[in-house]
Amino acid sequence: MQMGSQQRSSKEFQQAIKLVREGTIGHITEIYVRVGDPPKPLDLPEMPIPANLNFNQWLGPLNDPKIHYHPDLCPPISLDPDINEKLWGAWRWYQETGNGFPADWDAHMYDIAQTVIGMDGSGPIEFIPQGYKGAKHSTMLYTNGIVMAEQPFDEKNSSWQGIKFIGDKGWLKVARGYIECSDPSLLKKQEEKIEKGQYEISAPHMQNFLDAIHAHKDPIAPVEYGCSTNTLCCLFNIARELKRPVRWNPATLSFEGDDEAAHHRLYWYRYHHPYKLPYCDKHNNC
Repeated sequence: MQMGSQQRSSKEFQQAIKLVREGTIGHITEIYVRVGDPPKPLDLPEMPIPANLNFNQWLGPLNDPKIHYHPDLCPPISLDPDINEKLWGAWRWYQETGNGFPADWDAHMYDIAQTVIGMDGSGPIEFIPQGYKGAKHSTMLYTNGIVMAEQPFDEKNSSWQGIKFIGDKGWLKVARGYIECSDPSLLKKQEEKIEKGQYEISAPHMQNFLDAIHAHKDPIAPVEYGCSTNTLCCLFNIARELKRPVRWNPATLSFEGDDEAAHHRLYWYRYHHPYKLPYCDKHNNC
């Protein structure tokens, strides 16, 4: 089983992973990752549900009484549109239906950061939200001392999604279709920068999946790695909503003596009937 983390198979990210792991920029101390804004409360006015839309089925397991229909939230989708339908995924930006950029671009960029520093299948141990005691950016702390911050990775393009690895011998920046290093000689070829938002090439990721089947081995993005990355996304928003740091044990997938965080909706989510997912509570009742 392979997660759709196509960036792991893209050449610029593969090059970045190799260079940093080989120690070309030294010991990593900080990582800047720009993903984007957090989700916002659903502020769209309620509108009549179209007769040809089963809105309850569209909601699926979502279980929040504040969710209501609006065409910007759930727009009609054409199989062959005359123009690009830009709002098809707008539900991602609202707190009641999605987790904003921290669980969208986050799932791609932080995924790369984790594999570079050897934290696949694991994660940070502490999340400190932006604004806490005047913190300018949200940060995460790993057991190895590395600090990862959600802040611009490129000084000239503050909204551009990407990653900057900072070591004691230099730095390396990488984004979709782009890679740059403090020592240009480390890069065999300078990649051409693509336009923001252009979709990544998926063919190498598909090929990796087929190769894994033939070789009977895990693909480049196995499900366990994807799970740890998506857990990080939720923890990011839990700390943000609680407006304080949260401590996390990635080995046991639990909070350390924090009942408020443990009862947060992003940790114990109650599905809308008839959807259900087996789980165990703190008393091991499954």
